[in-house]
Amino acid sequence: MKTWTRRAALVGAGGVAGWEIASLINARLPVYDGTRRIELPTAETVLNDASGLSATPVHKHITLSGPADDALIAAIRQELAQAKSDKRPLNIGAARHSMGGQAIPRGGTAITFDTTDIDLDSTGLSYRAHAGARWSQVIAALDPTGFSPKVMQSNNDFGLAATYSVNAHGWPVPFGPMGSTVRSLRMILPTGDLVTCSRTENSDLFALAMGGYGLIGVIIDMDIEMVKNTRLSPRFAVMDASAFAPAFRDAINDPGVTMAYGRLNVERKTFFTKALLITYRETPDQSDLPAASGSGWLSHAASRLYRAQLGNETFKSFRWWNETRIGPRLAAGDVTRNALINEPVATLDDRNPSRTDILHEYFVGFDAFEDFVQACRDVIPDSYQEFLNVTLRYVAQDDQSVLSYAPVPRIAAVMSFSQELTQRAEADMARLTRALIDRVTDIGGAYYLPYRPHATLDQLAAAYPSAETFARAKRALDPDLVLRNNLWDHYLGQL
Repeated sequence: MKTWTRRAALVGAGGVAGWEIASLINARLPVYDGTRRIELPTAETVLNDASGLSATPVHKHITLSGPADDALIAAIRQELAQAKSDKRPLNIGAARHSMGGQAIPRGGTAITFDTTDIDLDSTGLSYRAHAGARWSQVIAALDPTGFSPKVMQSNNDFGLAATYSVNAHGWPVPFGPMGSTVRSLRMILPTGDLVTCSRTENSDLFALAMGGYGLIGVIIDMDIEMVKNTRLSPRFAVMDASAFAPAFRDAINDPGVTMAYGRLNVERKTFFTKALLITYRETPDQSDLPAASGSGWLSHAASRLYRAQLGNETFKSFRWWNETRIGPRLAAGDVTRNALINEPVATLDDRNPSRTDILHEYFVGFDAFEDFVQACRDVIPDSYQEFLNVTLRYVAQDDQSVLSYAPVPRIAAVMSFSQELTQRAEADMARLTRALIDRVTDIGGAYYLPYRPHATLDQLAAAYPSAETFARAKRALDPDLVLRNNLWDHYLGQL
């Protein structure tokens, strides 16, 4: 069993030779003359998120630790009451990896949980965890007992309640978003009332809070499903992009496939014409599973390879060749389920002070995938943005969340851009985003809400037809609008 991650081999185009080439190329993209640089203010009373573009003043930022007991409940009730009295907003955050202030209360009270409270029920195949526990902590608790999270985000840095609040998804198939694996939760409403929510108890609150961005209540702890950790073997298939959707559907429908995702090539000249499908199946031997590994040296090499694409079309082509030829050879060995998902975001962090990584995500039906690919070809290569990667994942139908982005089974396209920190680049990203959203909603798809707030209000309403229903329910539950963030201030509060 190799100690480095298979994801690193693929994300970074997985080759030692690439490390040396990347060191020589080492892209140095300019910040162009005549453009105004975006300044990034820092202060104790300013919070930001992963974009670096959401600097937001807050009244105070506090960290609450300890178990989900009476003391914690009392502390949250006190903060809610104080915020209501002061007419200030309150919001809970974890990694704050959103990119538009969705976890930051402007001028209000920001709370971060710090805890590792996780209890396993091996008979019931579930675990009870504090809302602020991180996925890395969950994996560390489950792995020695032979279990694994059923669905989590594709990185291990994020908090459990945060994942539920954005209803994120991951690689496991054939499942829906993470919210589909939550059996119940306890939540403090803006009134201070502590309620238990599930599909059978306070089901309306359960559906509102799932993908509700912390606007419905403060989640305290959660009962979440788990599955057996298993040894998996990968398979790789390179194809034309036009063949990806049916091949992906076949993989999802194969009961032997437990993990699956895809990639598309990103060089401008042949943009999105080729696809790579990676699937994982359980091996016959499931004995003596090794402990879940973390990032190894290859992950750091992957970061160099990933960054070497900046401003270099030749290296983008090299990365695709390496990812489809060399990467499968390096990643051909077996890997456990937990090792595969035990990867931090920091692996591919950009340390260039003049640039920032920006994510987009779009959800489209299988039958609309070719239209989506054409829309991307029409819009992305002509922009100023440096496009680095797209990962294609599966999301099963979600008919529970009020703000569902997958009312039918959909392909999720997670896109990574490198954006220069200038006014010109920000304006161009807004233009590109709106153009893509229009094309996606025209084919019946949706965009994801945790990213840059470039969509128009009309575009949000088109992608999320139940948004107005959500806003009405929010006002009924929280007439003083104590629980607020930028998503509410900029969008939902206008409905």
